[in-house]
Amino acid sequence: MSAVAFQRTAGEMAVEAWRPLDRALYRWVLAHGGDAPLATTAAWTSFADGQGDAALSLAESRHGMALPDAAQIAALRTSNFVASSDADGLRPFFLDAEDRFYLWRNHAHETAIAAAVIERRTQATSANVDDTDIDLLFQGDRSARVAAQREAVQSVGGKRLFVLTGGPGTGKTTTVLRMVLMLQWQAQQPLSIRIAAPTGKAAQRLVQALREGKQKLREAALPPDWLALLDAIPDSEALTVHRLLGYQPWRNAFVRGVRDPLAADVVIIDEASMVDLAMLRSLLDAVRPQATLILVGDANQLTSVATGSVLGDLVSALASDPRGDLVRLEHSFRAERHLVAVNEAVRIGDGEALANALAASDGQAVPHAVADERALRERLSAWANSLAAIDALRTALPPSSNTDIDASNTQRDALVRSALAALGQRQLLCALRETGFGTVAINDAIESLLRRAWQVDAGAEWYPGRAVIVTRNDYGAGLYNGDVGLCLADSAGRLRVWFEIAGGVRSFAPHTLPAHEPAFAITIHKSQGSEYSHAAVLLPPDAEHRILSRQLLYTGVSRAKRSVEIWATPATVQSALATETRRVGGLQGRVEDGGEA
Repeated sequence: MSAVAFQRTAGEMAVEAWRPLDRALYRWVLAHGGDAPLATTAAWTSFADGQGDAALSLAESRHGMALPDAAQIAALRTSNFVASSDADGLRPFFLDAEDRFYLWRNHAHETAIAAAVIERRTQATSANVDDTDIDLLFQGDRSARVAAQREAVQSVGGKRLFVLTGGPGTGKTTTVLRMVLMLQWQAQQPLSIRIAAPTGKAAQRLVQALREGKQKLREAALPPDWLALLDAIPDSEALTVHRLLGYQPWRNAFVRGVRDPLAADVVIIDEASMVDLAMLRSLLDAVRPQATLILVGDANQLTSVATGSVLGDLVSALASDPRGDLVRLEHSFRAERHLVAVNEAVRIGDGEALANALAASDGQAVPHAVADERALRERLSAWANSLAAIDALRTALPPSSNTDIDASNTQRDALVRSALAALGQRQLLCALRETGFGTVAINDAIESLLRRAWQVDAGAEWYPGRAVIVTRNDYGAGLYNGDVGLCLADSAGRLRVWFEIAGGVRSFAPHTLPAHEPAFAITIHKSQGSEYSHAAVLLPPDAEHRILSRQLLYTGVSRAKRSVEIWATPATVQSALATETRRVGGLQGRVEDGGEA
């Protein structure tokens, strides 16, 4: 048996957690002359990347990896495969001074992002803002509750990078609108403004929030010249970041970049907690150096599905070096004060405060100790009964009128919008996708219960009231990952699946939809960027499950606008509160240290 084959058997196969990709990198290092310790470190780095870490820490035990000693780390630094400074040139791996071991691409992303952030901060200028203008935008309100919002409007002028962070109900969207109004007011010419979010669902929600925010500002009796600026803020198209940058799937690359930047003066990215390391680098490349990039989001939510925790890293870095590039919104304007207390208790990981908030919630926040599948079936039965009672989900659409098509379509579209709004009133959110507590099994159970309640043939895949969520972007159809649709029938029984789009609704024949799955239960990750009047959050009964974290629970409960249920045992909730997700990487330090790390 060859040495490589022996190492593959004894080394590679000994680590059960590794994915095929991790094992392939292990073999690649050996095949190209690297030794077994380097191959093992590389495979663990690949594994860590799959878990969202930008690097593998050689100084702390994570993922079950045995830590190397000082001599082994020193040996890694002398490897021809490993760079320890940018002067070493292009190599497959990078080991920094903090003993963080990188795949080269992640090191390159962090370095480029830090350099761009520092350059944008350096190029910022000061803008004189008249307090009278700010008073006008806030209707003279100088109270403490809007102090942070006023600070954001005051500070954004002249910035090339600005971060606005805050929890649910803190007024991020209306603050952004006022910030853009102030930028437009100070500009010598009309500004080109582009607004986007990471997913289709988040983009839809953003457009809706922009329209609602603009309407509130119109009702605030702004002078006509300010109203004209307000009308110029785009709210007609739900742009994802991929669409904004011109993603070409056949190349796995963006059209927009350094050589062909966005023709925009202001670029706003909402739900920036979902932006990963590679995406932020692409954004910074595509936004012109003289343009303003505004990142908006809740830094306490779940980080991106892919690598990095860029919003949290930037918030921490900018907070340590205040130049007015970061504003935190902390006052919640929501009427449901009990939910505010629940969210805050979860955010800080305080179990006692959460118990007190739940007890004082007056029914707005209700825990259910779902410890096994029997208890889960009981909750699902009650949940399905509530859905079945929503008549709007099975609204029969009128046939088109040959005499007045416009009026007929208007009536139909109004019914569709009402049905979609009713669907968005209640949402079950799951921590898991697989197992009996995951979305796949939960959706099967709910659909079975609904078919029975609605007397639908058990063999019918499509029926009025069926909700689906798109799982893959389809640029031709104009449907994107996260878009939620509802199947409805017209008076002749013809089924179409309806989606809300910018400025209206659109339908598709069921068989023409891109990849999709049932949407009565979705993962907490997929819920980011959405809000529901009532949400239920289901956690696995295993209190030791590795998916549990404070950020996961916070993201779930904070989706609720009026009421929330927590389906979990006390032990599981406590485990989530006690576990704070922290991703390994050096972006924060690079920004704080001026690009050096």
